[in-house]
Amino acid sequence: MNVDRRYAAALFDAGAQGYVVKNSASEELIHALHAVAAGNSYLSRAVGELSPHGSDPHWSQASGIEPRSHKALSPREREVLQLVADGKSSKDVATELGVAVSTVETHRRQIMDKLELRTIAELTKYAIREGLTSIG
Repeated sequence: MNVDRRYAAALFDAGAQGYVVKNSASEELIHALHAVAAGNSYLSRAVGELSPHGSDPHWSQASGIEPRSHKALSPREREVLQLVADGKSSKDVATELGVAVSTVETHRRQIMDKLELRTIAELTKYAIREGLTSIG
C-alpha cells in the first residue's frame, strides 16, 4: 500500500488489522503476519510513528511504533498546529486567531507535550504526515 497514514487509518477504521507498504522487505511482511496472527495490529514502519488506533492495547509494539494520535488535540490546538506548521510565527497565529501571543505559545507547548515532540521541525513533519498541512 501507500506510505500515507491517512490510507492506513481508513483501512484500520474499516477493520483491517495490518498495513504494510508495497516496497517493504519480505521480512517486514512476515513480521506483520506474525503480529496479526498473535492478535495484534501492525503498521509498516515506513508509514511513520503514528497509530490510527491511539492507545489501543492490541497495537503491535513489535513495529517499534508508539501509539500517538492527533485526535487527542482539541480543535483549537489542531488549528494552531496547522498554522505553525504552515510557517506562521506565534505573533501571526495570535493575530489570525484573535488571541494573545502567550495563548498561542501555551497551545503550542501543550501540543508538543501531548504528541511528545520537541522541535518545530518535528511538529511540522507530524502535521504533514497527518494531512493538516502540505509541502509547498
